Amino acid sequence: MSRSCTFIKVSSLSALALAASLGAAAAQPLTVVELFTSQGCSSCPPANANLIRVKDQPGVLALSFNVTYWDYLGWKDIFGKQEFTRRQVNYEPALGRDGPFTPQVVVNGHADVVGAAPGEIEKLISASGRIRGPALSLDGGKISIGAGAAPGGHADVWLVRYAKGVVEVPVARGENTGRTLPHANVVHALNNLGSWTGAATTYPLPAASGGLSTAVLVQSPGGGPILAAAAD
Repeated sequence: MSRSCTFIKVSSLSALALAASLGAAAAQPLTVVELFTSQGCSSCPPANANLIRVKDQPGVLALSFNVTYWDYLGWKDIFGKQEFTRRQVNYEPALGRDGPFTPQVVVNGHADVVGAAPGEIEKLISASGRIRGPALSLDGGKISIGAGAAPGGHADVWLVRYAKGVVEVPVARGENTGRTLPHANVVHALNNLGSWTGAATTYPLPAASGGLSTAVLVQSPGGGPILAAAAD
């Protein structure tokens, strides 16, 4: 009997250790890869394809933000929004850029690359390291942000709605006339929910509509580094 009880206790402890290990693995921080792209840009399709290659890597949150400043070339990007253009513009001073350009890949909000050459995005992911910020989870209709240090006293909390997967877009005019362009994890909406000041905080998480997926980013203001990220 004692041997049996000992076996049960050891097995239970092993199961608990395994569960804890799996939980820790699931909680590993995400690497956020943002591609700023446009259907009106003839240089963008290779970067779109490269984002598709990394979108399913474990621990990677890949997002396509379609910008608007090439619309004048004859094709209005069907996913383009001014708020996505503003997001890219906000990044440029800290990245040492004179202004926005496409394609541009920004990793974790603090390093960038064109992203059109093979392997460029993977190299930047490897070089950027892990995000080190507050715990962040999306569960039970709420966003939970743990306590921690907020550089500069506060950070923005961004709600991202995106279409997970790949969508093909036929382009009828402009620089990519006649081409069908693939896009990965296209962002459809970006909203600022408020601030995180370092204390444990919760926000209500509105239900997503239209089959969109959800990500939340905690980020230093003005296009600063991403401190935490989570996705459903």
